[in-house]
Order: sequence, then C-alpha cells, then structure tokens
Amino acid sequence: MSTNDSGHYGDGVARRTKRLWTDEEKRSICFQTTAPGVSVAQVARRYAVNANL
Repeated sequence: MSTNDSGHYGDGVARRTKRLWTDEEKRSICFQTTAPGVSVAQVARRYAVNANL
C-alpha cells in the first residue's frame, strides 16, 4: 500500500514514524523518573513512550 502526500496510507490510517531522540534528550527524560513522587509511567505518558521500553 502506498502513501499519499500527507503521509497517510490509502486506508485513511496514519502510521507512526520513529522518533529520534538525542542522547541529551534521552538523559533528560530518564533523569525525570528519579524525582520524588514521579513514576516512570507518568514520564512515559508525557513523552508518548511505552513505559515498558
């Protein structure tokens, strides 16, 4: 199935593209999980990342 100019497939469903994080962004995101009262799941939701990764 091919995509149209807007990046959508012909079935009308948008496909996700892989996000590329810099090392500094990864470090910052991981560091946020060490704050008192903050869960990994909260940080994962903030960045739309699966908490199990």
